[in-house]
Amino acid sequence: MATRAQVLVPVAIAAVIIGVVGVLTIPSESKLADVKFPRGTVKLGDIVLNVQIAQTDAQKTRGLMFQDELSYDQGMIFVFDQEQVIPIWMLNMQFPLDIIWFDSNGNLVHIERNLQPCKSALETATCPVVNAEGKIAKYVLEVSSGFVDKYKISQSSKLEIISI
Repeated sequence: MATRAQVLVPVAIAAVIIGVVGVLTIPSESKLADVKFPRGTVKLGDIVLNVQIAQTDAQKTRGLMFQDELSYDQGMIFVFDQEQVIPIWMLNMQFPLDIIWFDSNGNLVHIERNLQPCKSALETATCPVVNAEGKIAKYVLEVSSGFVDKYKISQSSKLEIISI
């Protein structure tokens, strides 16, 4: 029978390798600390949000990685060319998020609350990907954890693009 060390050491090594490979495969322009995102405004129900806009592949990959915080009047909106299943993960995030998927008409299709960041090598290796349970969407809005409950966002909430 294998000892605890004989099991844990290979698992830890695999986690480190997977974490390093994951970080190395991030496009180089998305790793830069000073990545700039265009800004815009969206409305969700009665709440107006100033958003960073992720439209390019590099911007979508980078997302909110490495940012320290996001106030409740801010968010990041991911914009896709067409409706599709959109996977999101919390790699290198510094704080938990609520994530909301919308169709091309701004109808809310799925909500994930209080998704926790994946920071360590082991967390990176096991970092879950959420994909709105396979529902198709065109927009994904990331906001600070607690936003959905604070503002009572529900399936009837609608996204209005003011400027992006």
